[in-house]
Amino acid sequence: MNIWELFVAMLLGLVEGLTEFVPVSSTGHLIIVDDMLLKSQELLGSQEIANTFKVVIQLGSILAVVIVFWPRLLQLIGLGEKSEPGTNRLKLTHVITGLIPAIILGFLFEDVIDTYLFSVETVLIGLVAGAFLMIFADKKARKHIEDDSIDDITYKQAFLIGLFQCLALWPGFSRSGSTISGGVLLGLKHRAAADFTFIMAVPIMLGASGLSFIKKLDVFTPDMIPFFAVGFLSAFIFAWLSIRFFLALIGRIKLLPFAIYRIVLAIVLAVIYFNII
Repeated sequence: MNIWELFVAMLLGLVEGLTEFVPVSSTGHLIIVDDMLLKSQELLGSQEIANTFKVVIQLGSILAVVIVFWPRLLQLIGLGEKSEPGTNRLKLTHVITGLIPAIILGFLFEDVIDTYLFSVETVLIGLVAGAFLMIFADKKARKHIEDDSIDDITYKQAFLIGLFQCLALWPGFSRSGSTISGGVLLGLKHRAAADFTFIMAVPIMLGASGLSFIKKLDVFTPDMIPFFAVGFLSAFIFAWLSIRFFLALIGRIKLLPFAIYRIVLAIVLAVIYFNII
């Protein structure tokens, strides 16, 4: 591994970490930075190694969520602080309820998604459609909502948010963008919807990425481990910073700034790829 290769690993980890859990689509950003500028597939000499690297940096981002929400995750599995009698508490069954729709649709249409939906055109559609959903959610958000929290989510809301999460099966739509928008449209505050989104992301992303990781263990040769390690650490650090910053801001700035950014990103991609100007 030379310095340039390690820099590429760090930069791709940075892009993954900063964009995976905010509603701007990490897929769109990785297309710009990797496919157009860094060319990691050409650098690594193999599509399989490049795909494995993307799984590794996604695991780094997932670890950041686990660290941020560690006390809450412990509560979900019965190892954390006990709630007072008669008070609400988010349960593991709420999370499972929210995961059911995406798990079923992802299992049924995995081959179709991998074969037909991973292209610049579909990402552009996802970026713009997701942006309009976010704008619509902000417009319809309850203005005088009580100071509710993630613990006030009902099973019905959890399931319906899970349906919104299915939109993220379309590349470029953004898991956090679709689920936070769904939560807001269902009456949750932006922060409560964001918290539930991040907690739901842990099992579904850990399951998918973990399975892919196990299938690709043969790629982890001694000469490639430094490249993977730098990417993983970079993704973890920048995902942790991004999540903390996003959660501190989402209650004040809502989704509109991210929607505008997505539309600008879609325009940039269209101009670069299709020579519109």
